[in-house]
Order: sequence, then C-alpha cells, then structure tokens
Amino acid sequence: MASKYSRKGNPQAQMALREHLREFRNRVIKAAIATVLAAVAGFFFYYPVMRAITAPIADIAQDHGRHASINFNGVASAFDVMVQVSLAIGLVLASPVWLYQLWAYITPALHKKEKLYAVSFVCVSVPLFLLGIWIAWLCMPTAVKTLTAFTPDGQSNFIEAKTYISFVVKLIISFGISFVIPVALVGVNMMGLIRGRTILKSWRWVVVVVALLAAMTAPGTDVMTMFYLMAPLLILFFLAIAICMFNDKRRDKKNAKLVESYGVDSHQTTDEEGLEQIGR
Repeated sequence: MASKYSRKGNPQAQMALREHLREFRNRVIKAAIATVLAAVAGFFFYYPVMRAITAPIADIAQDHGRHASINFNGVASAFDVMVQVSLAIGLVLASPVWLYQLWAYITPALHKKEKLYAVSFVCVSVPLFLLGIWIAWLCMPTAVKTLTAFTPDGQSNFIEAKTYISFVVKLIISFGISFVIPVALVGVNMMGLIRGRTILKSWRWVVVVVALLAAMTAPGTDVMTMFYLMAPLLILFFLAIAICMFNDKRRDKKNAKLVESYGVDSHQTTDEEGLEQIGR
C-alpha cells in the first residue's frame, strides 16, 4: 500500500499545514543536532580560531601605536564568547547536513532523479558556502582596520568581545550564505517553480543588493576590494540564470514533444506521471 505522502500515493507531494510544520520541525531538529555535535568539535578549535579572529586588533595596536584590545567585561563573558565561536564553527562544519535538510524540506517525497538533484545541490553548495566564508575571512582584517581607522587621534579602541565576535560571525556566515543563493535559484528552477527569464528581469535589483553587500563587507576607499567581492557573486548569479534558461529550453522542448506525440501536458505532470499516462 502506498504511503500517504509517497510519490505513488501523493504524486504532487501535497501536505496539510500540520504536516508541513511537522516536516519543518523534523528537519530543523536534524540540522540542530548536527550543528551542536559539530560545535562540540569546534571547542577544540576555539583558541587558534580566536587568535586569528582577534589578530586585526593586535595589528592595530602594533602598527598604529594606538591602544586596541578585546575586553571581556563580565564574569561569564569569556565562556559566552567561546560558545558563540564554537557554534559558528559548528555551523560551518555541519553545512553539508543543514544544506541537505533545507533542500529535502523544499522538495518532500523525492523521485530518484530529484534525490540526485538534492545530492548535487549539496555537492555544489558546500564548496560555494566555504568559498564565501574564505573570501569574507580574507577581507575581514581590512574591514576591521578600516572601520577602526575613524577613531580620533589620541583615543583608544577597547572593543567588547561579544560585539566584536558578533560582527565577525555575521560578516563571515552571511557572505557564505550569499554564495549559496545562486545554487538555490537553480534548484527552484529545476523544480519548475520559477523560470530563468523571470529571474533575469530582476537583474538590476540583484546588482544593487550585491553592491551594497560588498560595500558593507569591505568598507573603505579601496574600490578594488569591493570589486573583488562583487565579481564572484555576480558571475555566480548570471551563471545561475544561464543554467535556468538552458533548463527551461530543454523542458519546453520535452513538453512540446509530449504534447505533440501523446497529448500529455508535462507542465501539469512529473516525468514519471507523464510516462505512466503514455503507458496507458
């Protein structure tokens, strides 16, 4: 007997609101468990990572002769920062798991072909996520030094540890996620939810958003640094559009052949359902 939410029993993978919430909860729990377990491993990397994160502040004190340091202004502040950094490390280490859970939630009751898409999504998304983190990591010292350069002469930079770590983590993680967005667009297009031309129409807004993101990530007067951040994001975005449009063209040809030969409108059916109708 076909399961209620299997492809045989439920070809369109329809769910009631309660089932959607249950599915969302299960996916979040799996992603959270993986992240927490990875965060435990992150504790072992805390001290070297913390030294690398705070290196720009040490450079300010050394290169500019200005007092600059990270302050833990509370009894439990050092422990809170350790937890925060370890969770960020865990989020990076567990990225294959939560990226897969994200895709699995968007496409429940997967076909075999769609499961291959899910694996491909993870295989492409994880390197891009790590690439975004790496680029943000390279630009982080410049961003910190540029922002603290506005400190008036004779003044000092005593930065609260939680504030500084929050700034660095948000900078790095947000840039990593932004590199995954083009892959998500291709995935949504593969599902038939949006066409490449529809995405292309919003290209002006995308350029503006990417420029703002690059400006916030690499503030300062160095235009080339901003360009180095914008270029890979824009290349990925327009590459995603090209893939979507190619996929749309391929799908349209396939639909036209099915309608012409068998009268099957594959816009309303999946590949397997179309084959079933043809077999009848």
